[in-house]
Amino acid sequence: MVTLCWAVKGGSGTTVVTSTLALESTRPALLVDLDGEIDTVLGLPEPDRPGVIDWLLGDGPPTQLDDLLIDIDDTTFLLPCQLSGTAGSATSLPSPGRWAALLAWFAEWEARSGGEVWIDAGTGTPAPALANGVEQRWLVTRACYLSLRRAARSPIRPTGVLFVSGHGRQLRPRDVERSVGAPIVATIAEDPRIARAVDSGLLASRPPLIIRKSLREIA
Repeated sequence: MVTLCWAVKGGSGTTVVTSTLALESTRPALLVDLDGEIDTVLGLPEPDRPGVIDWLLGDGPPTQLDDLLIDIDDTTFLLPCQLSGTAGSATSLPSPGRWAALLAWFAEWEARSGGEVWIDAGTGTPAPALANGVEQRWLVTRACYLSLRRAARSPIRPTGVLFVSGHGRQLRPRDVERSVGAPIVATIAEDPRIARAVDSGLLASRPPLIIRKSLREIA
């Protein structure tokens, strides 16, 4: 299973959520960084090799991707971003053929590892050639009118919503589902312990129980 996670507005916590999903997976997990922040969020050293964006913008064979992987733990692997650590707008530049080759490599990696692929596509509209080729597209969002308005207008339709709940919002979960036309698959409570874990570089080794419990079932 390949799952693409993205947000239409910054500050939704896409990188933290996607990383936790991969870490909580009961199967081998490949964490793909298209946003350039996973290594920082997980407290990992800056990658010493090219990343998936460099590969997408080049012409190398898919076998090169195996050499780019970084071990997070015994069953979780990171395909870093690179291209000077920035992606965002860069993810719309590769040709559809390169995205297709990447998706084929994901399928091959899943077949030989028995694992799952989790993609952090960051903020904005994911490349259609990527989004339309994955099984699950999960929108990470808060109950924010501006975010939901953008999501409703996006050409990429989610298959599920990862709802970040917080205080002081009038919009309810059913309003979120109605706005984007997809069910909420998990609710993550906004909690300062999550931010503290990220700031301390402990998300990979000691993730807060509150976010682990929220995402464990779907991971």
